[in-house]
Amino acid sequence: MNPASLRWKIAVLVAMASCSVAAVVGVLVHRATFDRSLRIGEDTAVQTVTQVADEYARTGTAPGDVLKDPAELPEELRQRLTSAGTATWYGEERPGEPWMWAVRPVGDHVVTAKIDMGTELRSLQALDRNMVKAALAALAVVVPVSALAAELPNRRLRRVAATARLIADGDLNARTEAGGRDEIAGISAAVDSMAATLQRRLLAEQRFTADVAHDLRTPLMGLLTATELLPGGEATDLVRDRVGVLRSLVEDLLEISRLDAGAEQAERYPVPLGGLAAESLRRLDLTARLTVEGDPVADTDPRRLDRIIANLVANAHRHGRPPVEVGVSGRTIVIRDHGPGFPDDLAAEGPQRFRTGRAERGQGHGLGLTIALGQAQVIGAELVFANAPDGGAIVTLRLPG
Repeated sequence: MNPASLRWKIAVLVAMASCSVAAVVGVLVHRATFDRSLRIGEDTAVQTVTQVADEYARTGTAPGDVLKDPAELPEELRQRLTSAGTATWYGEERPGEPWMWAVRPVGDHVVTAKIDMGTELRSLQALDRNMVKAALAALAVVVPVSALAAELPNRRLRRVAATARLIADGDLNARTEAGGRDEIAGISAAVDSMAATLQRRLLAEQRFTADVAHDLRTPLMGLLTATELLPGGEATDLVRDRVGVLRSLVEDLLEISRLDAGAEQAERYPVPLGGLAAESLRRLDLTARLTVEGDPVADTDPRRLDRIIANLVANAHRHGRPPVEVGVSGRTIVIRDHGPGFPDDLAAEGPQRFRTGRAERGQGHGLGLTIALGQAQVIGAELVFANAPDGGAIVTLRLPG
């Protein structure tokens, strides 16, 4: 029943068109009926005054109420009176009492005839009322029928909109599957084509990520083994550090490929959130201020939750500025830093792999937040990225009940 719906707009348009047609037809019928009544009244009055004038010319007598002095006539009728011929006039001596006059000069007097037009006026008014009633009755039928008729294209448009929302939420298998050859079918085909194209590109990207990660894993293991055989020294430490970074990158790529494939399943059981967050921070060996309200417990996968917290805290240290704060309240975990904050597109659209946003947020591959978001989806949690009003990035993790 949304008044802004296309269905009601079509119904209003049909109603306005019907009212316009009814008004035009009503005016034409009213005018034609009125003109016909005037012609009939005028013909009757002229015929009557002609008969009386002829009788007066033949006998020299006429009824006293039809032979008048010109001064007794209404002003409008006197202005139309000529020395020869018959003059007619339609007017009201009193409001609501119309008459049709016909006069013919005979000597110093005029012969008059008055036809009562009140009956015709009342008939015309009755006709107007009946036309209004008929128009309202037609509207009472046309508007619901037009609303029902508009429901079919409106339903098809809603289906297209729902499919587009599903695609925007990540369901690239959604299709409108709408038939027909009209404009709505064209929109549906375009949405389906867009979804298919996005799906092909995303699958190609996922396959590329998985292939690169798997192809790098074997030579990386050999590289790690080789670095262990190098003699100690500053150069060796530098090589081992870079190889460690490369190993972390490959492991992140492998994790993302598993998340993309949908192969990850959560193993849920009751987890004390405060203790898990403290253990995650201890293993990271990063400074963060932990605040826990009460003793919150949630049914979740502790390994994946630990991975999410670790990635978010590491991201806050890498791209933000201290102090980094971790707050646990109920089923909500909030991680905040005091750096430059997230870029607007990341806060609005979420993280994307190999995209770090602002240059001032530091270096990286954009995989940490992507992994955190993927793991949150596996455990059914909601991850929200925002910026604090006084500066800094805020990530809110809401676990399901």
